[in-house]
Amino acid sequence: MSKRILVVLSEYGYWGEELVGPIEAFDARGYRTTFMTPHGKRAQALPPSLDSEYIDPPLGRAVTSRDMARRARALDDSSRLDNPLSLAEMIPERPYFSALNHLRELESYHSNLAAAVQELLGGFDALVIVGGSGPIVDLANNERLHELVLAFARADKPILAECYGVAALAFARDWDARASLLWGKHVTGHPKEYDYKDGTGFVGVDFNMGPPPYPLEYILRDATGPGGAFHGNVGKEVSVVVDFPFITARSTPDSVTAGEMLIEVLENGLRRYGW
Repeated sequence: MSKRILVVLSEYGYWGEELVGPIEAFDARGYRTTFMTPHGKRAQALPPSLDSEYIDPPLGRAVTSRDMARRARALDDSSRLDNPLSLAEMIPERPYFSALNHLRELESYHSNLAAAVQELLGGFDALVIVGGSGPIVDLANNERLHELVLAFARADKPILAECYGVAALAFARDWDARASLLWGKHVTGHPKEYDYKDGTGFVGVDFNMGPPPYPLEYILRDATGPGGAFHGNVGKEVSVVVDFPFITARSTPDSVTAGEMLIEVLENGLRRYGW
């Protein structure tokens, strides 16, 4: 049977190749993909990711080929990303502890959450979180997304996260234990050497954040703890790490391999790769 993949995108901009790489791999295998954004707003590619002349400041070179820019633009311009699922509509929000009837609201929350995640788990075989700068804004600390990540992990279903999308895995944690799901795991992600010093921007807002608001590498090193590890693989062309149920990809050029590794996990039972 065809695999079904739930792909989560930021509403503040995704990096074109980081969507194209996995999607084309899934399409080639006949997988069915469904898109989701935080509020059901259509996702858009970050303009630099569609520009083959754009020079990535940390790397000092263009990171998008003309062919990839063409493929990313074609996908971004297509109707395929129209009408995504809404995370806010499908996953309930945990009530504030200051709510007047907190206990009853919390009971309702847990009941509704269980039904919601069960419906999504029944419909999909894997979860993908696409990278780019947008996830910094609306995916990294999105508690609804954290609940979805927790549900897929508990169901032993694979989760692929790329670039700054990996932060959502680091922050997803049991409400009581508060330990990251990545504790004891091996992951990759945007290393400090790849971070901008200026120019971190987003779709839909006129805002240059300068550098990223946090060094993802530091967060991942802390989240994995002494039993796990962060692998930046600086100086290597590709960095993808599989430590089931997680498949993590460092940045733009790793997206094709990341999609292929998720296929290996789903079809051939791959559990470890990349370190």
